[in-house]
Amino acid sequence: MSINEIVLLLVSGVIVGIINTLGGGGSVITMSLFMAMGMPIGLANGTNRIAVLLQNFSATIAFLRKGMLHLRSGVLLSIPAIVGNIFGALVATEVSESVFKICLSAVLVIILIYLIMGKDKQQVTGGHGLKIKWWHYVWFFIIGFYGGYVYIGLGFLILAITVWSMDLDIVTANVIKGFVIFLSTPFALAVFIYNGQVAWMAGLLHGAGNILGAVMASHWAMNWGVKFVRWFTLFIIVVFFVDLMGWISLQTMLSHLL
Repeated sequence: MSINEIVLLLVSGVIVGIINTLGGGGSVITMSLFMAMGMPIGLANGTNRIAVLLQNFSATIAFLRKGMLHLRSGVLLSIPAIVGNIFGALVATEVSESVFKICLSAVLVIILIYLIMGKDKQQVTGGHGLKIKWWHYVWFFIIGFYGGYVYIGLGFLILAITVWSMDLDIVTANVIKGFVIFLSTPFALAVFIYNGQVAWMAGLLHGAGNILGAVMASHWAMNWGVKFVRWFTLFIIVVFFVDLMGWISLQTMLSHLL
């Protein structure tokens, strides 16, 4: 591994950790970087889970210390997500790019409209119990399956469900998102490890950067509040959408840096 690759893995890890903790979509950078390094999509998909696990572990610890996470609610939503994650990872042998782009583009457009037109909900300053209905378990099973299958854009899907159907502010939604992903990711990672689809050195280097980015972002989320997180998320969604549409190519940009 070259010095350029090591530096780029660490720096991009910090950026991805910040992006994913405050919103989502950062894994498109990770996947683009791994594939620019020559990894096939299956290996890139599996290796990405190392950074995802480390990043969300760090964010969860930080949010717990700040009293932002209600553990019981998080665990209840994580159970169906874990089951879905395992099934999703087991069938993650082929990703349909066309279907993925159509579905995710629709989700991104809807969230963009909400972030632009919606009003900021009052931020909850401490962890509180959520009003969980039966259909939330169904949604989190589906979300878990998608997360185990491809993961990219998973944070946006969790934000959509928690903000709309649970009436959460975006900071609290981010706290729940990080905890659910943290608990469910090890199961998908185990499947990828079993199938030999993890490049440990690249994953751990990128994950180290993710840890730092996640800690920084959890501090900003608490201190800068709902409005900052909302507009930061909006900006990231726009960049992600532009890349998804092929108007820019993050993979090409990153390959020039290697």
